[in-house]
Amino acid sequence: MKNKIWLVILLLFSIFIHAQKVKVADKYFRDFAYLNAIELYKEALKKGDSTKHILSRIGDCYYNNSDSEQAYFWYNKAVHKYKKIHPEYIYKYIQTLISLGKYDKANTWLKKLKILQQNSKYTRGIENINLEKFQELSTPKDIHVRIINLESNSKYSDFGGFEQNGNLYFSSSRTDDRIKNKKKVYKWNGEPYLNIYQSIIDRIDATIVVKNITPITSDQINLKNEHEGTLTITNDGKTLFFTRNNINKRKKTSYDKEGNSNLMLYRAKLQNGQWTAIEELPFNGKTFSTGHPALSPDEKTLYFVSDRKGGYGQSDIYKVAINDDGTFGTIKNLGNQINTEGREVFPFVAKDTTLYFSSDSHINLGLLDIYKSNILHKKAHEDVEIKNLGAPYNSGYDDFAFFVNPANDSGYFSSNRIGGTGSDDIYAFDSYKCKQILTGITYNKHTSEPLAGVTVKIIDETGKIINTTLSNKNGRYIFREIPCAKTYSILATKTNYRLDSKKFSTTTINENEIKLDLFLMPLIIKKEIVVNPIFFDFDKSDIRADAAYELENIVSVMRSNPKMVIKIESHTDSRGSHRYNMKLSHKRANATRDYILSRGITTDRVPSAIGYGESQLATQCGDLKEHSCTEKEHEENRRSVFLIITDD
Repeated sequence: MKNKIWLVILLLFSIFIHAQKVKVADKYFRDFAYLNAIELYKEALKKGDSTKHILSRIGDCYYNNSDSEQAYFWYNKAVHKYKKIHPEYIYKYIQTLISLGKYDKANTWLKKLKILQQNSKYTRGIENINLEKFQELSTPKDIHVRIINLESNSKYSDFGGFEQNGNLYFSSSRTDDRIKNKKKVYKWNGEPYLNIYQSIIDRIDATIVVKNITPITSDQINLKNEHEGTLTITNDGKTLFFTRNNINKRKKTSYDKEGNSNLMLYRAKLQNGQWTAIEELPFNGKTFSTGHPALSPDEKTLYFVSDRKGGYGQSDIYKVAINDDGTFGTIKNLGNQINTEGREVFPFVAKDTTLYFSSDSHINLGLLDIYKSNILHKKAHEDVEIKNLGAPYNSGYDDFAFFVNPANDSGYFSSNRIGGTGSDDIYAFDSYKCKQILTGITYNKHTSEPLAGVTVKIIDETGKIINTTLSNKNGRYIFREIPCAKTYSILATKTNYRLDSKKFSTTTINENEIKLDLFLMPLIIKKEIVVNPIFFDFDKSDIRADAAYELENIVSVMRSNPKMVIKIESHTDSRGSHRYNMKLSHKRANATRDYILSRGITTDRVPSAIGYGESQLATQCGDLKEHSCTEKEHEENRRSVFLIITDD
């Protein structure tokens, strides 16, 4: 009977120690100490604990350390063993599948996730089961984009910003006394007819000023009862291609975003400061629309949009060669990799021959979105790539008419998103890789001296380690190119020292320097391993979770110093009899020693674990003083110390 009782006691003690290790592992996880956490979680796994918590946490540890293969292995175990598991882990599991190129399996699990979590943050907006493309909709994390709604926008439609030589050209349905049709209203949308305007653009620091807005200089453009807009101008500024639409003469269609029907392309020449010699291009038609011109950088190709027969959808993007004598070659459709069954409109070709356009059929955030493609400069062995620019360029509304300046990453796009001034607005943007610098000194907290060789890690809000460095001989560390406008944790670790961690946030100021010093307390001071007090509950000898966490520091020191031998001294508070307290302190000393031994430290390295009862109180109170002990003072007396006998 006595043996059975001891077996039960040993079993309960084993269960208790196991539970404490899981709690300690959880605390390590919260402190971003993933390797320590993995070790303890796997020890629990060996004891048969394969709960969702253990499996998913091990997966998280590897996931946050960018180890996709191991993360996949453990998430795979979790999602297959448990039918009910938090969608976050299924989502992360999908990420690891994609990272490893297991796209078919990722699509299968994405379908399951969508069924499981309809309208949740993990599935909202996923219209196409191609997660790789969908993720491209989000703004790249290392790109900082400033979006400005131009003050020059009117309460009507303003769109199609095109900048050249300090002038901004655009289309607008605003009224103007200098235009003959200023009072005419287009019944389709209740706004005046579109006309072409020009203005001067000034950039002063972070401010963009549009001034001297006037109708384009011409007696043959901005005519009565006609929409005119979406233009491009040659580099020498002498040739203008623009779109015109005569409502009175032509049949309405539902093709164009602005409600225009049977668009036609025209060419004009700049003569004596006036746009004259207007000519209709030969590939227009009376039964279909042709519009939205764009030139290649070498100006040998004209790109445009049309809904003519033989296309792939409601409107397609085409190209045509411009011959040296100004005539045109054969019209060619850009093909079904760009064009879809929907609308492809507003092409623009950047200096590097990247094609930008808008579409409502490629995977998008809603209605028209802006895309870019390598189709014009790809090599023979390369695939055509189409990328959605994502937010903030795109929204749930129409986003179109993209233009980027050849000299920098600034430009314009148009949108009817909420918060604008009119029905369509022109937005200016400038983008750059906003990066900041984090630097500081790592110190020995005990001596206040700089501490060299400290491992410093930056960890993002999801717990993922994004960069690691070592402090130099002067204790200085530095991280460059940290993304702006984010919140991070910084973690400093060194063998035989207690870690230090802090949170910090980067600003939106490029190249801003953040200074953050870190302080690590040595675990070995003179002949003692100094940790936070190993507290016990009143009248108990059980190892609490907070105590187990501190004991892991003892284990770490002894592992890094394999010849170190220590002795344990345990103390109680002053409550209870001296005899009882002496017995209780022995139990606490032995419980402390047992935990350390359970972590693989051999018995010869902890030969002594002695209890001193209340004979060596840290705080003198109670019977020995006039005032009674507070609960905090009692807790301070219930402690253990770890003295180094030898370390060589």
